[in-house]
Amino acid sequence: MNEHDRSNEDDAYNLLPPSLEKILPKRYATEKIPTNKKIVYAKFFAPNTCWTWFVLEGEWNEDNEDYIFFGLVHGFEKEYGYFSLNELESIGVTSPELCRIERDLYFTPAPLSSITGNE
Repeated sequence: MNEHDRSNEDDAYNLLPPSLEKILPKRYATEKIPTNKKIVYAKFFAPNTCWTWFVLEGEWNEDNEDYIFFGLVHGFEKEYGYFSLNELESIGVTSPELCRIERDLYFTPAPLSSITGNE
């Protein structure tokens, strides 16, 4: 887990504040829900790139050392997949040419169909 204060809800670099962790379904909890009806709970983005992560599920891994998200990733392609908190938090720290990943503080949970345009 990274060193910064996870309790600060207003810090865009705090990708997993308590309020998000509390409402996020565990991994695989929504697999029986049709894709277009799933809820996106958070949006992460890289300010200087085209990359955006839309979070659908997440939970701590078995040893509590990393939080694993599942969601839709818009990058070079649009695809569903897993991404880790540690991985996202390291971007911009280990690669100075990249900006740090931010959580969209103004994003409100919404159906995935409102993001993808697929009803």
